[in-house]
This record gives sequence, C-alpha cells and structure tokens, in this order.
Amino acid sequence: MANSKPATLHERLKQPGLVTAPGVYDMVSLRLADSFGFDALYMTGFGAVASHLGLPDAGLATYSDMVGRVGAMAKMARTPLIADGDTGYGGLLNVRHTVQGYELAGASAIQLEDQEFPKKCGHTPGRRVIPMADMVKKIKVAAEARQSKDFLIIARTDSRTTLGLDEALRRAEAYAKAGADILFVESPETEEEMRKIGASFDLPLLANMVEKGRTPVLSKADLEGLGFKLAIFPVTALLAGVRAMTQVYQHFKSTGSSTGNTVELYDFTELTKLMGFEDVWEFDKRHAD
Repeated sequence: MANSKPATLHERLKQPGLVTAPGVYDMVSLRLADSFGFDALYMTGFGAVASHLGLPDAGLATYSDMVGRVGAMAKMARTPLIADGDTGYGGLLNVRHTVQGYELAGASAIQLEDQEFPKKCGHTPGRRVIPMADMVKKIKVAAEARQSKDFLIIARTDSRTTLGLDEALRRAEAYAKAGADILFVESPETEEEMRKIGASFDLPLLANMVEKGRTPVLSKADLEGLGFKLAIFPVTALLAGVRAMTQVYQHFKSTGSSTGNTVELYDFTELTKLMGFEDVWEFDKRHAD
C-alpha cells in the first residue's frame, strides 16, 4: 500500500526526493497549480508584486500588501504554500510581526533574506546585503516568533553576487546555527558552485530556478544529485503567461479580432470550473424559487 501524502511540508522534506514548488503569482495561477497535487507551491514576490501592484519587486510592496496575498492564497490552496517575506519589512520587531502574520495567514514557510532595504529581486544587479550579525538576529527572532515548528524558516543570502561564494557559505552556516530550517544561497553561477553548496550543509537546501537568470536551470535528477531538497520555479508560469498574452494582444492589434489567432487557448468551460462556478450553479439550483 502506498504511503499517504504527508500532512505538512515539514514532514515531506524528511522524505526522499526533491520537492518541486512551482511559482504562483495570483489567484488564477494559484488555483490552477493547486489542482496538480504538488508537494508545495511558491508565492513569488516578483510575481505577486507585479500582478497585485504592477510594480517591480524592489522593496515597494509593504507587509500589508504581501500578507494579504499570503492569506488569500493559503486559504484557497490545499497545497502547502511557501511565501516570500523579503527582508521581514523592517527591523527585528517587524520580523517578528511578519513571521507571526504569515503563519497566521496560513503559509507553511516564510523566506527571509539578508539584503539591505529596499531589497531588489534576486538575479538582478545592485543587490547589497546587511551585516551577517544583523541577519543572524533576524533569523533568531523569526525562529522564536513562530507558534509551530511546522512553520518553516527559509534563510536566504544574496551575498554570492557581490561578496563571493565563500562568504555566502559562511553566512548560510551562521543562519543555520541561528535556527533556520532551510538554507537558500541565492544566485550560484555554475554547477560546480551548486555542488559545493550541496556538500556544505546538512539542512535542506533550496535551489532557485530562474530561466535566463544567473543560476543554471537543472533537471530534478541533477538537483538531487547536487544535494538540493527543494527547487522553486518562481517565474516560469508567469513568463509563459506573459508570452502567450503578448501574442494574443499583438494579434488583436494587427487584426482587430481573435479570429485566426494561433495561440492555443485554455477551454472556457474548464476555466469556469477551475474558478468554482460549479458550486455557484449548484447553489442556485438548491435555492431556486
């Protein structure tokens, strides 16, 4: 008899095999990804800020902006949700407030990074990091603030790009000792660097797979072989969606109609089902005069 699916992301990470967490950025992508039975989903900060505010992921979104997105997605999803918490939106008191808010909103894990405020999106230039000791304090506060050990703290360091891999490894080790559950060394630039990261830690390691970013995008087998336990694909679906929409809008501009459009479209009836209209129709039947 097959093992039942683990109740929490924490339990799943103790089992063999890579956890693939595709990015979700709005409620449509959330509902669609949730229907596939993944072990986890990743609420991308880049995508959530872009879809919710139409702005770059450059420290412009507030805690209130983001915790609202976390709550809406976590409430809707059956799949454990990993949520981007940026820098914690301020000092140590803000970090405590953010961790408690994300946990209460229903996330399974929060990602916190050691960038200066205002932060910048990973895989983009100009990122600067705070002193390691300051981030250690943030991770300690985050670990203390949570109510359940099943709510996981992901510690991300952006130091590789400006300070080098050795400093990034040193920081990740310090964050592990401070209480992080998962380590995230952002933007390694070669498979050899990824192999070195994988060989350096006992805690679960996260790989950030960004198409045309700074890090090689690898197969599941390769990531497992390098020692990674969790792989996020934050913008793949967003990139695909924007590409398809660009072609559709170009066709509208050129022809004035959707006729002759070569982009394969999702079935409208299936979309109504995905968004929950069957429940509405059943409700209407039960309460019809």
